Amino acid sequence: MKQTAQRMSRLGTETAFRVLSKAQALESKGIKVIHLEIGEPDFNTPENINKAACKAIDNGFTHYSNSQGILPLRNQIAKYIEKTRDVSVDPARVIVTPGAKPFIFFTALALLEEGDEAIYPNPGFPIYESMINYSGAKAVPIPLREELDFRLDIEELKSLITPRTKLIILNSPENPTGGVLEESDVRIIADLAREHDLYVLSDEVYEYISYNGKPFSIASLPGMLDRTILMNGFSKTYAMTGWRVGYAVVPQHLVDPIVGLIVNSVSCTATFIQQACIEALIGPQDSIITMVTEFEKRRAVMVEGLNTIPGISCCSPKGAFYAFPSVKSLGKSSDYIADYLLNKAGVACLSGTDFGKYGEGYLRLSYANSQDNLREAIRRMKKSLAELT
Repeated sequence: MKQTAQRMSRLGTETAFRVLSKAQALESKGIKVIHLEIGEPDFNTPENINKAACKAIDNGFTHYSNSQGILPLRNQIAKYIEKTRDVSVDPARVIVTPGAKPFIFFTALALLEEGDEAIYPNPGFPIYESMINYSGAKAVPIPLREELDFRLDIEELKSLITPRTKLIILNSPENPTGGVLEESDVRIIADLAREHDLYVLSDEVYEYISYNGKPFSIASLPGMLDRTILMNGFSKTYAMTGWRVGYAVVPQHLVDPIVGLIVNSVSCTATFIQQACIEALIGPQDSIITMVTEFEKRRAVMVEGLNTIPGISCCSPKGAFYAFPSVKSLGKSSDYIADYLLNKAGVACLSGTDFGKYGEGYLRLSYANSQDNLREAIRRMKKSLAELT
């Protein structure tokens, strides 16, 4: 049998979907599983957005669109970024794709070559490392440590930059740790990018799910919009994960290359979905407040509960909807603990190592679930871990 291309061996994955499959297999046997593995809001898409999509379908917005995205949506995105980042944005630099994730792929393919280096957060969203490796470049992890509230260490970042470094990836608020970069961090990173002529991929999809004010965007700083791929989407803010729609504001010279990758892969984003996204941006925003307020309550339930379990300690995340507790005192690997909790307690969560080697000793638990289910998950974890040998 013929072998696949060698580059396929460099492709990583998202373990959350594998764990979900295992959990569903247990459920098929009648076992009740509490799902804390999947990273998506458990809220419904706001009704005004749903109605806008239905209206768009009725009005015939069911055909191909501009591969870059329809201009009315790009205009609204540009206005939104101008308002929230205090920087002038030309709609010609806005690109819309099916989900935000493609921009990780497209950025790596458009910028990185064999011999280049890209610095990415670890533990971090696993697709960063996967796409850097797939491009043929070298993935250089910058550790995120609990003692810094899972922010990167600026001096360590400086030490990792070499003449081959071409890209730095930022994610704030961050998946899986809930860490948020401080404005002072972002300003120094911008200085480093200018000094070393680096690009920055700034993943800001959790921008509104922040509990201490809105995070500071590197794109707000002078000159940074010309070297930043500002990646965002509608999935987390508007509970639109299944709609698959995201966007980025990119340097002008990257527009044609990235649009070329879209043409050669997915062609375009569904037109009626783009029409619904216009409504998301210009319509009522109260659903965001409601969702984040509830997440804050769930955060308290999760963090307080985890800290009552012997052998577990958990700092309070500053953003996103994940707890990242330390399980180092339990004396077992993160993989072992995650598997044990699924099979023994019926609690599906992820090992910290699913997000990189520096995630060893931690678990990721999504609190995008009801407060009652979170309390039950804590109860089950406490009971089963007391029996761990």
